[in-house]
Amino acid sequence: MSAPTFQPSHSAVTARLRSAGCVFAEEEARLLIAAAHAPEELDCLVEQRVSGLPLEYLLGWAEFCGQHIAVDPGVFVPRRRTEYLVQAAARLARPGAVVVDLCCGSGAVGAALLAAAGGIELHAADVDPSAVRCARRNLGPVGGQVHEGDLYSALPDALRGRVDVLVANAPYVPTDSIGMMPPEARLHEPRVALDGGSDGLDVQRRIAGEAPLWLAPGGRLLIETSVRQAATTAALFEDAGLSARVVHSGEFDATVVLGKQRAIHRK
Repeated sequence: MSAPTFQPSHSAVTARLRSAGCVFAEEEARLLIAAAHAPEELDCLVEQRVSGLPLEYLLGWAEFCGQHIAVDPGVFVPRRRTEYLVQAAARLARPGAVVVDLCCGSGAVGAALLAAAGGIELHAADVDPSAVRCARRNLGPVGGQVHEGDLYSALPDALRGRVDVLVANAPYVPTDSIGMMPPEARLHEPRVALDGGSDGLDVQRRIAGEAPLWLAPGGRLLIETSVRQAATTAALFEDAGLSARVVHSGEFDATVVLGKQRAIHRK
C-alpha cells in the first residue's frame, strides 16, 4: 500500500498566518505549502514565519521583476518598489553598455537588468561578504561579475571613466528611524543594508561624490531614495557636478533620482 499523500489544509495554514498579522496570509500559505515536503517541515516553516522570519528566507528566494532571486538568510530582501529603479535604468542601458550596481545585495537589480537590457557588461559590488556570495549565485550564471568591497574600491580600476549606467539602492533609512522599521527588516536583515547614517544619506553622498570619476561622458547615475529625501539627494548630484532629475512612480510608490555626467568643455 502506498504512503498517504501529504495534503495540508490551506485554510488552516492561512488562519495561523493571519492570526500572526501576515497581511498576505493566503498567498504565503500557498507558497509555504508548496515548499514543504512533509507535515513536520510545513509546521516548522509556519512556526518560523509566525515568529517573524521573512518569508523569503524560508523559501530561499524572492520574486523580483518576474524572476526568482536567491536570497540567503541575513541578506537584504529586494523590495518591489526597486523594480522602478530597474525600469528607469533599463531604458538607458544600450547593448554593449557598461552597467554597475553598487550596494547590490542579492544581485536582484543586476539580474533584472541583464534580463531587461540584453548585451550589457554588468558589474555588481557589495561590502557584505554574505551578500556577495548570494549575488554570485544569481549573477554568475548569467554573465554578471560581482566584486566585494566598499563601494567604488571594489571595482576594477579599468572601469574608471567607462561606466554608462551606475545604479544604487544604497541604504537610506536614518539611524534613528531603524527602530520604527517592521520587525522583519530590523531584526533579520543586515544593518549595513538599512542604516544610512544620521540623515539617511551618508552612502548616497559618497556614491554621488565619486560618480563623475567613474561615469563615461554622458553616463547616468540612478539612486533610489524616498520622497522626503529626494530634493537633498538631487542636491548631492548637483554638488558633484551632475545634472539631477527626480522621478516618482505611484504604482511602485518609489522615487529615483537620475543624474547625468555633464559634458566637459575645454578651451
